[in-house]
Parts: sequence; C-alpha cells; structure tokens
Amino acid sequence: MALYRDEGIVLRTWKLGEADRIVVFLTLGRGKVRAVAKGVRKTRSKFGARLEPTSHAALQFYEGRELDIVTQADSIDHFRAVREDLDRFGRAATMLEAVDQLAQEGEANPRLFQMLLGALRTLSAQDAPLVAPAFFWKVLALEGYRPELDVCVECGAAEPLVAFDLDSGGVLCRGCRRGSSITPDALALLRRILGGQLGAALGEAASPATHEVDHLATRAMEHHLERRLRSAALLPNW
Repeated sequence: MALYRDEGIVLRTWKLGEADRIVVFLTLGRGKVRAVAKGVRKTRSKFGARLEPTSHAALQFYEGRELDIVTQADSIDHFRAVREDLDRFGRAATMLEAVDQLAQEGEANPRLFQMLLGALRTLSAQDAPLVAPAFFWKVLALEGYRPELDVCVECGAAEPLVAFDLDSGGVLCRGCRRGSSITPDALALLRRILGGQLGAALGEAASPATHEVDHLATRAMEHHLERRLRSAALLPNW
C-alpha cells in the first residue's frame, strides 16, 4: 500500500465496528477521500478528537483498495468557536453536507477546498448570518451556475426586477415573473456577494433581506444538487 500525506477538512463520520470510524475528508490534493480511522472511538484515543466534522488537519494515509486508512492526524484548527455554538455549527454542517455532495473522490479541487476553509475561518471569527449563504452562492458560481442578477433573464429588461426563478437561472421582471418574489434589498445583497463586495456583505446584521438570501441560497444549492440538504432543516427559524 502507498503512503501519502495531505491536508483535509472533515466533512462527516460514521461508526465502523466497535472502535473504528469511517471519515470523509475534503483534501487539498486528492479531493474527497474516504478513510478508516482505527481505534478512534476508544476512550483513551486522542486521535478521534482531531477527526470531528469541521476539523482541519495535516493527515497521513495508507492507500487502500476501497477505503484508505488514516494513520496520523495533526490538528491545524478545530474551529472551536463553531463547534461550541449550535447555531454556527448548524450553518457549518450545511456547508459540509453540500461539499460532500459536490466533491469528487480522487479529483483535486483546490479552489473548493480554499473556499470551504475560508468560510469556516470566517464563521469562527464572526457569527455573520451570510457566511453560509454566501458560500453557497460562490460555490454555485464556481460550478458554473452563476445567476443573472442585472437584467431579466427572459426579456432583458433592467427593471423592475421582482422575482427569482431557479430553473431560469436568475431574476425576472414584473411582466415575466415566475418562481419566488425577491425584494430590492435581497437583490442588492446578492449583487454584493457575487460582485466583489463579499466582505461588506458579510458585515450585514440579521434582517429580513439576509434571511431571504439565506433561504434562496439553500434552495438554489438543493436545486443544483437535486436533493434536500438534511442539515438545513435543523437550522433555527427555518
């Protein structure tokens, strides 16, 4: 078996046998990796604490036929502020779940890795309501599904833009409207997120507009994945 090293973020885990665990990572060099962590559920194991969802670690693996074996994990960041806050952890869980669905095994996606790492760092530093939805919109743009926000996708009218349709891929005017209504404030926030003003958008306090962008981001990601995000149902006020 070949030995290799990488850094990764834990996306999810589940039990295997009496003492082991299967861990799914998004790694920098190999994309999604599924690996067995042996003995991590034993009481004395310090290894297991480094392999919880959101953990960022330097890793060593043995390459297996079906599942690799993780033999070493040195913590880079636990994101303690995220893991100790149920609201923040819930939002992080939606990002981890989306990435788990998007990432491909054996296919490196450094941009997706850096985006997830950056989002977790931001969420750890500030409990901003738009971190997760902004991450979703940025990832969708990376995947080639950047919505049209400046003109009606149906007729090209510049205003008034009053609706957002997932199937059409953007905003619609009053005459062409279908899908969901969108307020001017929410549209302005979306434009800032995708138009190079992400830092300013993340400074927005919770409001009806941030909630609207959050809800629409989750729907857009679910539409792209063609499945529901189970973790989104656990978020407060959803």
